Amino acid sequence: MSKISGCFVAIVTPFDENENLNEQALRRQVERQVSCGNGVFCAGTNGEFYTLSFAEKVRVAEICVEQAAGRVPVLAHIGEISTHQTIALGKEIQKLGVAAVSAITPSFIACSQDELIAHYRRVADALDVRLYLYNIPARTGNTLQPETVRTLASHPSIIGIKDSEGTQASIDGFLAIARERDDFDVLVGPDSLVLHGLKNGAQGSISGLGNIAPQTLNRIWTSFSKGDLADAEAAQERYSALRKELYAHGFPPSMVKRALRLAMPEVGASRGPALVSDAANDAILPISKAYAEAVG
Repeated sequence: MSKISGCFVAIVTPFDENENLNEQALRRQVERQVSCGNGVFCAGTNGEFYTLSFAEKVRVAEICVEQAAGRVPVLAHIGEISTHQTIALGKEIQKLGVAAVSAITPSFIACSQDELIAHYRRVADALDVRLYLYNIPARTGNTLQPETVRTLASHPSIIGIKDSEGTQASIDGFLAIARERDDFDVLVGPDSLVLHGLKNGAQGSISGLGNIAPQTLNRIWTSFSKGDLADAEAAQERYSALRKELYAHGFPPSMVKRALRLAMPEVGASRGPALVSDAANDAILPISKAYAEAVG
């Protein structure tokens, strides 16, 4: 099968005033990304997967696949605390026609590297869809070490890793593995390192800030692909500035959603207990006005 590449947006999950899934608003958010040429990554960190029920995660993926209608690829997150539940969700999601799935490391349970290897092998063995590892230790408490990833890369269904550890050193460690083999790729998670990853062999990125600035994200990718490094650098500089300004005010997924909500109220608020103070909201408003791109 062909490689998966390009810029993907970790799309927000819109809720109505009663905190129920707003399906029409989700479809419009998919259209925004499609109009920019961005792929969709659904029910991830910025999609508030940690607040969604099993059925909601399946429905979110179903809507994203339906709305994208093959115009851009859709990736779906399936990571759960237990291996059993990760497999169960993956089996439902793979029926929907997603291009691939990803799974964070188990959270709450402190895992050894051998346990992580066993976990991912069981998930990959049980599913028919391609699988990305997803490294986000600040949220899960478990880190995928490079040698663990090198071992897992030999599994035919494990095709890459989304690295959201947040450092250049982490990205570079996984890129070294990708350079060793043609069947394993890196998707960059940190918004500030999109261009760095592309310059060093990443196949693409999965970014939360693309909810706010989808054109800027796509510009990094398209300008780099065309060899216009000056424009790619300029787009990355703007993107990194948005990250620095916005994330200073609180939990990044909540900040992203609030900035988007200020521009597009129908996406709703984050589900509790996540709250945005009045002071943070006031600080986010000028950021939203400066960076939000109303497309689609």
